[in-house]
Amino acid sequence: MHYYIITGASRGLGKALAEAALQIPDIAVLGVSRHATIAHERYTHQPLDLSDMLAVQNNLHKVFTARPDAESITLINNAAVLGDIGYLGEHQNEHFEFVFDVNTVAPAMFMNTFLSAYSSLSVPRTILNISSGAAQRAVDGWGAYSASKAALDALSRTAQKEQDIRGTGIRIRSLSPGILDTPMQAHIRTADQHSFSEAAKFAGFFEEGKLAKPEEVASKILDWLQRPTEKQEQVALRITEL
Repeated sequence: MHYYIITGASRGLGKALAEAALQIPDIAVLGVSRHATIAHERYTHQPLDLSDMLAVQNNLHKVFTARPDAESITLINNAAVLGDIGYLGEHQNEHFEFVFDVNTVAPAMFMNTFLSAYSSLSVPRTILNISSGAAQRAVDGWGAYSASKAALDALSRTAQKEQDIRGTGIRIRSLSPGILDTPMQAHIRTADQHSFSEAAKFAGFFEEGKLAKPEEVASKILDWLQRPTEKQEQVALRITEL
């Protein structure tokens, strides 16, 4: 059996990834999210709020169990929050803790536990961190989100270098999936020009039908995950490169 662990599997890209994986007969999915929205015989739900660091720490052992029959194991750190849209100096300080906990700290803990639990296995193992184009450019109003995703990219590069040095064969990548038609985009469209100078442009993406469907992006990601690893492939990828 090929095992997929997907965070944020209740909606958006995470749900699309889980449903796409379950269409393949020899894949089992463990979805980590606050709510269960998928019913399938090969789907297991682990309820967890990734902004609750104590709960994350106390439940990691339920996620990364021994899987002696595994033919491969894949972790997809997909869950993320944009947080409140606004300029630095206009937020409550708790905003930064919330965004970084979900977007960086929780994925780091998941990566750390995955590598600890499965480093001795000989089957293919992959960690895919869902990043953002905002990790590579300054987007006003998205300070915490952009910085947290940039940190996730850096963590991916460091972890891959470490695994290469140890010769484990574990593949670690971060992927920018592009602009998707998800609840996060709906939240972005509620922003005003004063808090986000690109508000009109992002509203236009929706009105002009330029937002990618999560199901289409999920299909591309699943196809890529099942291909052999390319030795010269960059750690930080864009969906157009898959």
